[in-house]
Amino acid sequence: MATAESSLHLLIKFPSCRHSPPSLRSVLSGLYLHDLEPVGVFTGHLLDDPELFRMGNVPTTVKHCLSYEQLLENCPWLRRWLQEEKTIKAHEYPDFVKIVEVGPRDGLQNEKEIVPTGVKIQLIDMLSGTGLSVIEATSFVSSKWVPQMSDHTEVLRGIQRAPNVRYPVLTPNMQGFQDAVAAGATEVAVFGSASETFSRKNINCSVDESMLRFKEVITLAKGQHIPVRGYVSCALGCPHEGHIDPSKVAQVAKSLYEMGCYEISLGDTIGVGTPGSMCEMMQTVMKEVPVSALAVHCHDTYGQALPNILTALQMGVRVVDSAVAGLGGCPYAQGSTGNVSTEDVLYMLHGMGIETGVNLAKVVEAGDFICNFLCRKTNSKVAQASSKTL
Repeated sequence: MATAESSLHLLIKFPSCRHSPPSLRSVLSGLYLHDLEPVGVFTGHLLDDPELFRMGNVPTTVKHCLSYEQLLENCPWLRRWLQEEKTIKAHEYPDFVKIVEVGPRDGLQNEKEIVPTGVKIQLIDMLSGTGLSVIEATSFVSSKWVPQMSDHTEVLRGIQRAPNVRYPVLTPNMQGFQDAVAAGATEVAVFGSASETFSRKNINCSVDESMLRFKEVITLAKGQHIPVRGYVSCALGCPHEGHIDPSKVAQVAKSLYEMGCYEISLGDTIGVGTPGSMCEMMQTVMKEVPVSALAVHCHDTYGQALPNILTALQMGVRVVDSAVAGLGGCPYAQGSTGNVSTEDVLYMLHGMGIETGVNLAKVVEAGDFICNFLCRKTNSKVAQASSKTL
């Protein structure tokens, strides 16, 4: 039984209330009520299915309400809280989300067979015609550690740069940055980790040492008016350390932001996150870095990528990383599967009325192209479904 000090967390969804006022419906469809009067405690999702949750002393009208109007008429406590607008958080989704396509870099870096330079260039050129505004092209890392990216210079020089499309490249250190600039890079990215062990295995240095390296790169880049994006790996879990304290993620993100990274992408490197852990991590990071400077980078190992992205959008994030055909996996994170597919992200966002400026059909074509070359089935559910309907 709830007490006066208890909190009642209530998520309301009314699939039968199609004729209720849009403004009220939009509020109640994502309503969280806290610190209500002691009317009972329950957990669940759909009020019209009592089997989905455990009920305390909750009014019958709440269990079986058929409309918002009936709910408000029979639950004066709810009407009062709505009128007073106390502790109600109605999550509003953005009108527009920027997609950062990471397939050509993060998507291909873990492929065992070397993908020919010409194929990489053709993939990027196809993606350039989809409406994407950011396509991560390649990585200027040592060919010893990531042989798939050894043709970085040829790729960057060979692509047909489309107007209004940016082609950032990953640069782990000063040497990589200098090589990237010499090859024509106009934007770079650095990648840190919230996990000490992962940092040592991935870039062969501690987290603190990596920050010193990045500071040199960012300072030089700023002097040349080259924007720098930052990545934080293992934001929701590490293959070596397991759970990562959100405060560590916040610390690394804050350091990168204060150094001058215009945007920080928070990566669920091994795809173990859930909406709950995503929410906790985001809340912690947002205390140190403005949400306008944050992006999310989700892998779909446990099928949680889209729910995690939705959670991040509810919290104010407006930038999402994804990979065509769901390509990817980190070479230093055993067991990690591909990135969330760009096709699936677009389908979800467009279905919610959120603009991206990206043509889904053309992204599917690009995904078909690279999957046919790799002789592999796409990881995109949308692309799989589309192929069955053709």
